[in-house]
Amino acid sequence: MPSKRRCGILCHPTSMPGPYGIGELNDSLYRFIEFLQQAGQTLWQILPLGPTGYGDSPYQPFSSFAGNHLLIALDRLIDEGLLAPADVKVEQPFPDDHVDYGRVIEFKDRVLRHSYYRFKQHAPESLYQEFIAFCDAQESWLEDYALFMALKGHFNGRPWIEWPEDIALHREEATARWRNVLSDEVNYHRYLQFQFARQWQSVRTYAHKAGVTIVGDLPIFVGHDSADVWGNQELFRLDDRGHPYVVAGVPPDYFSPTGQLWGNPLYRWKKMRENGYAWWMERLASVFRKVDMVRLDHFRGFSGYWEVPAGEETAESGRWVRGPGADFLRAVQKRFGGLPIIAEDLGLISQDVTELRDAFNLPGMTVLHFAFGGNPANPHLPYNYRHNSVAYTATHDNDTTVGWYKAEAEDIKDRVRVYTGTDGSAIHWTAIRLVLNSVADMAIYPLQDVLGLGTEARMNKPGRPHGNWAWRYPAGALSDGLARFMRQLATVSGRWEKPKKEGEEEEEELLVLEYEEGQE
Repeated sequence: MPSKRRCGILCHPTSMPGPYGIGELNDSLYRFIEFLQQAGQTLWQILPLGPTGYGDSPYQPFSSFAGNHLLIALDRLIDEGLLAPADVKVEQPFPDDHVDYGRVIEFKDRVLRHSYYRFKQHAPESLYQEFIAFCDAQESWLEDYALFMALKGHFNGRPWIEWPEDIALHREEATARWRNVLSDEVNYHRYLQFQFARQWQSVRTYAHKAGVTIVGDLPIFVGHDSADVWGNQELFRLDDRGHPYVVAGVPPDYFSPTGQLWGNPLYRWKKMRENGYAWWMERLASVFRKVDMVRLDHFRGFSGYWEVPAGEETAESGRWVRGPGADFLRAVQKRFGGLPIIAEDLGLISQDVTELRDAFNLPGMTVLHFAFGGNPANPHLPYNYRHNSVAYTATHDNDTTVGWYKAEAEDIKDRVRVYTGTDGSAIHWTAIRLVLNSVADMAIYPLQDVLGLGTEARMNKPGRPHGNWAWRYPAGALSDGLARFMRQLATVSGRWEKPKKEGEEEEEELLVLEYEEGQE
């Protein structure tokens, strides 16, 4: 029986290098997948792929179903005759170490509109028929999403709750009227989703051929200002004008005496149960068309969630409410024939959450940065790991491992040094080795840790409203020497085995496990 032990890298497509200010579904991404294959990494974890709004957060997209059109590869549109090279001319080079979202959004919208106009005028009949087939197949979510985005543009970006009442409440006659008024803009947003879907499926096929499993990410809650809520208001706990009367958050704890007030609208779980959680099943089906496995963010909310009255300034006055629990997971299991799900079970987790996770044999998570507080029973210490789990050095919400270690108090650093038997000088490799050599079935580390980068490369700092989600790695960072070194780490930890050709018996000779920056 093949080993269940696997390893991989966390890196969102926006972080890829390229000339147009943001990572795209282009050759850089294909080279990244090739690097994973050469490095013995069979898992690639990404963040949610939805179209981002205020704050550029992939965890607050305008839709759970749509793709982020900023990722569309412009060079591929040129290859198809849907853009001219002059259309993508960049007057002033974009920064190559981070995403300047304001500039990128303006540039990409202008260029993608050029592509849409060319598509309308010159698209081959076969491509146009492919577009029509896509729109028909995705109609259940695409029509609301395309109209929602067209309306947001028409109303200068205002949230849907501030639109005229008839369209804000998604009344049938209003949606029909506005769909006619904004027909070309609606079609433009259909076109963007068509191109994203085509390009992403090409990426996914390439990953599969390289033996790479894509691990996606799905937040339990959705943003209020989204096509999800606007088009399905009866499924959320809203008043008769669309305002939420209770919102999501987490209660006060050691880290936050007032809790965290997230503000997402909460679900009408009882109503969802009546039709077999149809909206959720469609949402998950959409995710599984893009990825092979998904991390369910805030998994504890399926067991019980913290409900806060709308209008509160903190999360202190909330209460625990029972979630859909096992009934929901049984429905998912029946619909998809299995549960390719990772349970994000970080934070203060009660016994009922653990029991729900284990009842369905779902892998949970550990994060090495949380391990060294001094409690020997800490589940994040590698000797306490479970086989059925995913061991991370860090997640997108953590500092990089180099940045974390540098900022920690001396007593924490002492514990790290004693535990690892190192002086901390190559802490990123020490951390990667710890999760690789643990009993956890899966080990994942951010690309920033593989590259040994500091806090300047952090992807997200929770609570910081701006400046997140912007990091990009430089072209040339993924060297052959780094791939060879990573492959040897994966080999000796039992997470990668060289595929044998027919009649081949010799094992690959192990190289000396040393790697220096720039070594080839």
